[in-house]
Amino acid sequence: METVEEGQNQPKIRRKLRKSEKIVVKGELDRISALPDCLLLEILSRLPTTKDSIRTGTLSKRWNHLWTLVPNLTFIHGGRQTWPDFALCVDKTLNQCRQLKLKKFHVCSRYSRGFVGFESHINNWIRYALRCNVEEFNLTLPKEKQTFLLDQFFFINTCFTDLKLQACVFTPIGAISWKNLRSLCISFGKLNEDLIENILSGSPLLETLELKFCYGFRKMDITSKSVKKLVLSGYLDVDNAIDAHIIEINAPYVLSLTIEGNLWLWKLLLLNVSSLVEVYLNYDILFTWDMTREETEDEMFKGFILKLRHVKELKIGVFCSLVLSRLQTKGFIFPPNMKFPVVTDSYQH
Repeated sequence: METVEEGQNQPKIRRKLRKSEKIVVKGELDRISALPDCLLLEILSRLPTTKDSIRTGTLSKRWNHLWTLVPNLTFIHGGRQTWPDFALCVDKTLNQCRQLKLKKFHVCSRYSRGFVGFESHINNWIRYALRCNVEEFNLTLPKEKQTFLLDQFFFINTCFTDLKLQACVFTPIGAISWKNLRSLCISFGKLNEDLIENILSGSPLLETLELKFCYGFRKMDITSKSVKKLVLSGYLDVDNAIDAHIIEINAPYVLSLTIEGNLWLWKLLLLNVSSLVEVYLNYDILFTWDMTREETEDEMFKGFILKLRHVKELKIGVFCSLVLSRLQTKGFIFPPNMKFPVVTDSYQH
């Protein structure tokens, strides 16, 4: 049997393989291109970003302008791209889009200091999404710059079903009206009790409310009967970080409660949480003096346990596992209906 030495005839073999691979790829592409527009648009909708959708235009004439009809638009400002280049790219893309209805619109941008027109660009993109009756809207801005003021037209919309907003300023004039909103996630925003009530009263179908490192409130009074899932993920009052804060949660109709992340406060109290079925606790209290930290954490955790005796499923995360261990060592007797999972994570204070 004749052997081939290293480098002998191998370039020819590689060329033949590449040619055959091209034939296979072309055949697969032809079969995909033969699919109806609705299926091709579904494929493009599942790509990570709109930039990826645009790149498919080089595959064939069939794909050339198909991306302009995709109902999902996702723009990610990352890498070394400057803000002017990113803004120009988004503007150019929106000018070419032909869809009349948007399912999803997502903008994730890094703030560019000193750039004139940052707010006007963002507001123009929001207006575009609203004209297309967008359902899922996600605006993620740098958490260090909580200065983007949402325009008043944003607070009256009947098409929103899912909202995710990071580092935005809420100053609605009058009542909020998000009649079809079902899920709301606000990150790094300042909310007082009146604003929370305005959001709840203006969102009669709201089922899920997530607040991530929001501040400005001392009581979360979630009395809406539609809200079934509540998430409090982190707390830090950037306007008044040195005072010891006490936060109260009143949620008589909520079924699922999550409290997690770093909580820069002295104490968190549960009031009426009688409807809870499942709870996840994975928080760390940071605003306590070293001499009283463990005592404060233990007392707060015991208060939770007493309030959550009726809950069917209580999950304890790694942050709370140390408190749990201390209470067990001290002989604290947990209610017999409570079952704690074995925590395998390792964490050090």
